[in-house]
Amino acid sequence: MASNEHDSASSPQSNADSAKCPYHEGQNRSADAENPYTHPNRNGPHDTQPNAGDGKAKDEALETYRADAEGHDLRTNQGLRIADNHNSLKAGERGPTLMEDFIFREKMNHFDNERIPERIVHARGAAAHGYFQAYDNAARYSKAGVFRDPSKKTPVFVRFSTVQGSRGSNDTVRDVRGFATKFYTDEGNWDLVGNDIPVFFIQDAMKFPDFVHAVKPEPHNEIPQGQSAHDTFWDFVSLMPETTHTVLWTMSDRAFPRHYRNMEGFGVHTFRLIDREGVSRFVKFHWKPVAGTCSLIWDEAQKLWGRDPDFNRRMMWDDIKNGAPLEWELGIQVVEEKDEHSFDFDILDPTKLIPESLVPVVPIGKMVLDRNPDNYFAETEQVAFNPANIVPGIDFSNDPLLQGRLFSYLDTQMLRLGGPNFHEIPINQPVCPFHNNQRDAQHRQTINTGQASYEPNSIDGGWPSETPPADEHGGYEPHHERIEAHKVRARSASFGDHYSQATLFWNSQTEVEKEHIIAAYTFELSKVERPWIRERVITEILPNIDLELARRVGENHGIEAPTTQPAPKGELGTSQIESDPALSLMARMPDSIATRKVAILAADGVTMEDVRSIQKQLSDEGAEGLLIAPSMAPIKASDGSMLAPDAMLNGLPSVAVDGVVVAGGEGSVKALAASGLGLYYVQEAYKHLKPIVAISEGKELLAAARVPVEEGVILVDDVLAASLPLRDALMAHRVWSRDARANQMPA
Repeated sequence: MASNEHDSASSPQSNADSAKCPYHEGQNRSADAENPYTHPNRNGPHDTQPNAGDGKAKDEALETYRADAEGHDLRTNQGLRIADNHNSLKAGERGPTLMEDFIFREKMNHFDNERIPERIVHARGAAAHGYFQAYDNAARYSKAGVFRDPSKKTPVFVRFSTVQGSRGSNDTVRDVRGFATKFYTDEGNWDLVGNDIPVFFIQDAMKFPDFVHAVKPEPHNEIPQGQSAHDTFWDFVSLMPETTHTVLWTMSDRAFPRHYRNMEGFGVHTFRLIDREGVSRFVKFHWKPVAGTCSLIWDEAQKLWGRDPDFNRRMMWDDIKNGAPLEWELGIQVVEEKDEHSFDFDILDPTKLIPESLVPVVPIGKMVLDRNPDNYFAETEQVAFNPANIVPGIDFSNDPLLQGRLFSYLDTQMLRLGGPNFHEIPINQPVCPFHNNQRDAQHRQTINTGQASYEPNSIDGGWPSETPPADEHGGYEPHHERIEAHKVRARSASFGDHYSQATLFWNSQTEVEKEHIIAAYTFELSKVERPWIRERVITEILPNIDLELARRVGENHGIEAPTTQPAPKGELGTSQIESDPALSLMARMPDSIATRKVAILAADGVTMEDVRSIQKQLSDEGAEGLLIAPSMAPIKASDGSMLAPDAMLNGLPSVAVDGVVVAGGEGSVKALAASGLGLYYVQEAYKHLKPIVAISEGKELLAAARVPVEEGVILVDDVLAASLPLRDALMAHRVWSRDARANQMPA
């Protein structure tokens, strides 16, 4: 473990010297008196030795722990070479195994204990390494070192996750996504632990166990896995109106991002940033994807459960492996302390967001994820995030949900990772030195030298010692907030509005997005067995969001919705604005087709020029054209040349790509049209609103599949004519004009 420049300095103190120690002599010593044994620590940065700033500090720190077995002998954990790793030690070839077989015992014992408790929530995750680089304006808002130097790259490790399911659940379920970022700064680790939705279901951490128990699989049969469509979830949320806003977000297409790179991230809570003058400002953190926002659609997400349950993690892994990093801008919404109470909602309420039309998001930096982990368990599974991990210049607000998280995360990591030394696991270690008087406990890796494990001391020269607050390299100091209040179990009346922002979100959606939300509520409630729970949602919750929403969902369940809003006026609340375009996924559509994947359907007899030209056109735009064939056998093109398929029709289905091209060639098209998989491929792509291009004879496949020729179905006679229409259609992500008719396709 790294040490500071003072660790090797000798500070001999005789018993006599110790007895005369002025630190102990001064019985009336003032609180500001200098400790002669620690004052060198107060004159400079002492053990803060900034890294090179190239974003590689964490990679270099992890190098100590990497182990490559290539060229090495097989050995036990004690270093003993193993001669036979295939047979246990027995009394005769067919006799009993002997207890003395210590090699077998060590191997089996380790195997039996390889699993650790999975996270209670956010168990299924995927992660990547990268770096964060601040913009010039960031230091204006915070004295934190991570924002101070725009030329410096701070290492980060980011874990994306689903909330409800176990580690073995699917990537594309309808759920909130975790977006947790660990910044390895020179001042210590800062963890920004958020979600892809800016609000949360509950207002006070006291209700968090209740919410999680309700959304998890039902306890009597452990069904359903990774889904909210069941009785206990809807029973709870229909009895807790404060959940309405976040439930509405979860019923939208936000619940299944197309790719992690297209997912927004939010800190959820209101935090504080402290500048060099000690001025505190309230902030909301935002991750804005450089690639724009887009999502799967519900039918597509469901089909991916079976066809590629690892869809999101696979996409991220492959893109990074292929040199296509993921990028976000970090932005903040800034509220001066004097404006804390100037909104029609409480900024400390975690079920509320600050509309961007009221407080714009200010970009203050950029994050790039460009390296995959070396080992899933050692890094992605063992990484421990905690919103209490902050650095000078960042502080908390009194959000009651955030306050509870500050306790809960440390508590659960100690159990999950086997004790209080989980911070010594390599992925969790900061890149700066860390010294204190904590000792012992399970899995301690540090070999602490010196006699003193307390502070103050004179035996070890007073080290490690405190660091007073300062503009740079100072010790952490909480914001000096004056609070005068009675000790109560209560909730502020300013938290009483449960519906106004749900209505704001609904009003901000496009008509297509509204239809998807109606379909989501209809589907979810169809899985609820108890009729009174369905009725309660439709008659007591949905009308308070929007009467038309309630009427439409009610019609789909044969339940008459009320024609007036049933909630008290205080719960309905008020809103300064009617809608905010930033709340629609379509507000930040991708501005390029980079990283998009397009299936090129082909079989024997395909026109070689069609395949090569489309692949080049896509490659020039940063996208990828994948050759999809009936089998993995080489394809013989019409000119006699051979092509190697990238995947089979049922190996990379249309739900895993962004668009489809049917290449020309009479033999190829006839073979595809004679295949049920070939017909289904283009039917399914049509149903999921994806652009389809048919070149020359390719239109015959669409005719055989009864795919209508309309917007987004592009017929061309020449491959060069396909370039711009395909690019423009991919830029739009979906052909939304087909949405109302999509379900007419039987795929």
